[in-house]
Amino acid sequence: MTRFLTAVCAAALASAAIADSGAPAHASQLAQPTPAAKPKAAVKPPAAGLIFPSVDLTEQLMYKLMMAEVALQRGQPHVGIPAYMELARETGDPRVAQRATEVAWAARYIDAAIEAAGIWLKASPGNPRARQVLAALLANEQKLDSARGHFEQWLASDPQNIGESFLQLSSLLSRNTNRKAVLTLVRELAKPYATVPEARLAVAQAAWNVGDEQLALDEASAALKLRPDWELAALFRAQALQRRSNDEAIAFLGSYLDTHPQAKDARLNYARLLVANKRYPEARKQFEALVEQFPQNADVTMAVALLAMQASDYDSAETQLKRALEAGYGEPDVARLYLGQISEERKRDDEALKWYSAVGAGEQFVNAQSRYAGVLARQGRLAEARKHLRQVNVQNPQQRVQLTQAEAQLLREANSHKEAFELLGSALKEMPDTPDLLYDYAMAAEKVDRVDLVESNLRKLIQIRPDHAHAYNALGYTLAERNQRLPEAHQLIEKALKLAPDDAFIMDSMGWVLYRMGRNREALAYLQRAYGLRPDGDIAAHLGEVLWVDGQQAEARRIWSEALKADAKNEALQSTIKRYAPVSLPTAR
Repeated sequence: MTRFLTAVCAAALASAAIADSGAPAHASQLAQPTPAAKPKAAVKPPAAGLIFPSVDLTEQLMYKLMMAEVALQRGQPHVGIPAYMELARETGDPRVAQRATEVAWAARYIDAAIEAAGIWLKASPGNPRARQVLAALLANEQKLDSARGHFEQWLASDPQNIGESFLQLSSLLSRNTNRKAVLTLVRELAKPYATVPEARLAVAQAAWNVGDEQLALDEASAALKLRPDWELAALFRAQALQRRSNDEAIAFLGSYLDTHPQAKDARLNYARLLVANKRYPEARKQFEALVEQFPQNADVTMAVALLAMQASDYDSAETQLKRALEAGYGEPDVARLYLGQISEERKRDDEALKWYSAVGAGEQFVNAQSRYAGVLARQGRLAEARKHLRQVNVQNPQQRVQLTQAEAQLLREANSHKEAFELLGSALKEMPDTPDLLYDYAMAAEKVDRVDLVESNLRKLIQIRPDHAHAYNALGYTLAERNQRLPEAHQLIEKALKLAPDDAFIMDSMGWVLYRMGRNREALAYLQRAYGLRPDGDIAAHLGEVLWVDGQQAEARRIWSEALKADAKNEALQSTIKRYAPVSLPTAR
């Protein structure tokens, strides 16, 4: 009589790695499912000392095992998973239970995955990986009370690696939407480990996620006190300080770098904050220090180049981008694309075209071709630009959609709104359920005053993509701009804001609809926050108008004057200024 272990080795292990090595895995690996269950060919011997159940290899068991694997390979999880679950229950074999857990999770059969993980742990109670996986599954399903005991045993089972365990746990729980419950759980788990810096940082991160800034800062400081050279904790503390004030974060990182001058990521973040505060001479010193400290590091060179671009230091940016290419930067087309953009900024169109032409097939290809066409259009060669976009050899339909969008954008920039509307309409007939085309067509319809098509296409988009925040926002804003169905407009924008709470343009829409509804004080709060996040010309126009109507004319003038310097040709801004302050505040020519 052959034992079931033989069947596992002979059948399932040929197509799936179910052998239990006992090696711990990073628990957060289960936090994001894979798109499909694809068995990997691997055969590993069982770990020494493991005792497996004695199960007779019957024809029925063999049949179920083979049926399960064949079904999974054919993309039929609804057949393969129940078969594997039945095998796991019948045999109690930890390797079969592990395999059942993996395939059930990958196919999003959540209840089956949790049950299979429970069988796995019961069959192999000393296996840390089984406990981690079960805890991860329970936490992903918001079952924190059930997961708590497993987390406690996980932490206690490996005292030598307690710090790494807390980092894994923190990463896993960061995805849980019940953030208050997560904070409570992490604080309780961390209590016995007050001298473990990773435990203190885990509490800090959980506190940050619920908005308790003071607790986050206190715990991050405690982590740094326990391990002063821990750069991760320093970066977290700087991030927490930045929410209160860029200046506080800058002061802290500067002080940290005085005692830890080799902290690469801290210096990069320090430089970013200096650039954000427009302290360019100080930022340049940090660029120079980074390049001097890490001359052969292409990633550092690239990061310095991007910071220099942000500071409009195009000489430094160009030098560093070329150095990154010479140093073998892993994504050379990214560097070439940025070199093209720098050439555009410096009005060197021929150079820009050469750089964009050098971008090969890959993620940057469509963007490079679109920018190539943009250069041609800016030179007055719109027809040539459109021809170029249409002749690009695409690798998939999505790239054709992106190039169509780019062509429509060229037409909009040339004020050929009707042609853009017709172009997108034709493309939509060929690909009627394409979200990007539906959105762009709706926006084009608004420009030619086809509000009926704006609404119908945005509603269709919402039906296809109910999580598309900008579809709700665009429809709500369109209604608000026309002073129509304001309560409905408010509801739509409110939905958009729930989906994307930190989007400045959606905040602007909320401020605008509240203004239309006569709720000026509430409107100002949204508009001021939106402008603080993104000082855009359209947002400035709205904020200035509400300030003006509220009696704050001096502040409105200041906002408009500031926005004009950055966006002198903005139509909404110019129109608003003409209506309210045509004499006292000149518009751009």
